[in-house]
Amino acid sequence: MFSGSYVALVTPFKNNRVDVDKLEELVEFHVNKGTSGISPCGTTGESATLSHEEHRLVIETVVKAVNGRVKVIAGTGSNNTTEAIELTRFAKKVGADACLVITPYYNKPTQNGLYLHFKEVSEAVDVPIVMYNVPGRTGVNMLPSTVAKLAKIKNIVGLKEASGDISQVSQIVRDCGEDFDVLSGDDAMTFPILAVGGKGVISVAANIVPEKMAGLVEAFNREDIKKAREMHLKLFPLFGAMFYETNPIPVKTAMSLMGMISDEIRLPLCKMSEENLAKLKTTLREYNLI
Repeated sequence: MFSGSYVALVTPFKNNRVDVDKLEELVEFHVNKGTSGISPCGTTGESATLSHEEHRLVIETVVKAVNGRVKVIAGTGSNNTTEAIELTRFAKKVGADACLVITPYYNKPTQNGLYLHFKEVSEAVDVPIVMYNVPGRTGVNMLPSTVAKLAKIKNIVGLKEASGDISQVSQIVRDCGEDFDVLSGDDAMTFPILAVGGKGVISVAANIVPEKMAGLVEAFNREDIKKAREMHLKLFPLFGAMFYETNPIPVKTAMSLMGMISDEIRLPLCKMSEENLAKLKTTLREYNLI
């Protein structure tokens, strides 16, 4: 159902408000650059600092701007199951193709709690659900056995996996089968995850190099493994640059330097240090992005 390069879309701000015009421009940019789909309101979209009203605004704006040309996987997760259900219902109502639901952060639920959370959301809203496992952000790791149990639920169709553990990814792919879509949640892990049976990536770097991320996945999927590996290794330093500081600080800074958006970011995230900014500029110049 979901394969290719999906962009983990940033949320552009202007005077601390969502910049709807820029958001629509970014959608057009990605549609024209070969991105398989758009994922608004994830970690990279600063969902944790969006109000509920803004969250809905971003999802609805993206869905309308896309107008069916690519797929939209809308971020609707929360550490509150009831809130996740409400956001998921809204995303379905406005026409999102699927919802990206993160493991509840801060609560640190047990594996059974994770199972019950996703089961509750899936039963409340009949929409394809891609779960999102990112232990470095949430403080909890969803184990392969829990994923395999949830994969048996009809509308839980995939997983964005960002544990950084290729053994864990291998076990998930093995246990969940070909019909369950595993997407990399870490650009640097895209090639390894494809190699063990993943279908694609929800990418931070695609915000600035969408054609290259799409090309990497396309090369692998047409079995040009040599080309895909070459692209992975060429892009590898850029992947690292996107994490010189907490995501999405570097990618929004890069986009600002490239003239795409302003560099506004919401507290408690803040602008890059001068030292890291200099490093980022050097890397962007190496890729002829600025």
